[in-house]
Amino acid sequence: MKLPELKIGKRTARVPIVQGGMAIRLSTARLAAAVANEGGIGLIAASGMTDNELRYEIRLARSLTKGVIGINIMVAAKRFANIVKTAIDEGIDLVVAGAGFSRDMFGLGRESGTPIVPIVSSVKLAKISQRLGATAIVVEGKEAGGHLGTSTSVRDLIPDIRAAVDIPVIAAGGVLHGQDIADLIKMGANGVQMGSRFASSKEANSAPMLKEFYLKSKPEDIVVIHSPVGLPGRAVRNPFAERIMKGNVPPTRCDNCLKQCRHNFCIIRSLIRAQQGDVDTGLVFTGEYISRINKILSVKEIFSYLLKEVDEAK
Repeated sequence: MKLPELKIGKRTARVPIVQGGMAIRLSTARLAAAVANEGGIGLIAASGMTDNELRYEIRLARSLTKGVIGINIMVAAKRFANIVKTAIDEGIDLVVAGAGFSRDMFGLGRESGTPIVPIVSSVKLAKISQRLGATAIVVEGKEAGGHLGTSTSVRDLIPDIRAAVDIPVIAAGGVLHGQDIADLIKMGANGVQMGSRFASSKEANSAPMLKEFYLKSKPEDIVVIHSPVGLPGRAVRNPFAERIMKGNVPPTRCDNCLKQCRHNFCIIRSLIRAQQGDVDTGLVFTGEYISRINKILSVKEIFSYLLKEVDEAK
């Protein structure tokens, strides 16, 4: 199968693969640039970053690639608008926004001409996004990692959403292999977003302990927790996940990072702990099928395998 290019606004990705923006700090400049250099779209996970840190990461990514670079940001973050404005000021190619929905972000995009790409999980929200000015949408199914907006498979969502909107549709959730990409493109998606496959890549900005933890995960280890942002979230079972599934683990210190917080635990600090290799007291977000990944590969190797599998897809 020959893959189509993915055009979002004025930028075109030769390979229709968007690397998921995995926070906190798993997806930084080196991972995003490596994906962009292979023809895909690389995303820097901006949630939890300061303005200066984000500027540094965007500038570093620009120095490493001429490809398409965007950011991913949680709408639930209190500094959401500031982060979007900082990225736009740095000339980011696109903004992908999930973990909530904001009408205001489309105005920011219009003012600068920056493509705004919301993550949606329903026909209704897809239509609203197009009406408000979304350049494209990421349609995320139940198989995705991190915060979830639906209990429906992406394969069931894509056909109806494709029929409902005219803008590019990017399928996300459970995409690990070339056959998955081929299937979703045939269903009407213009591209796919992949997080888990890149979470355990060599370029992912996470401690070796976390990458090894991913590889050891079994299907029965994947659980759903309730996030302070007010959404369910998919994670790998560990002592911390067990604790928050049984009851609240109130933070001893609050950084006031969310617009609204349930305070059952600190989402930012728990994700940082995992990124730094603390797989006992950190929150390890993951996709539903992470157990199918059994080797840490470079981004170049991942693309090579994926494109070979697409060529062989039925």
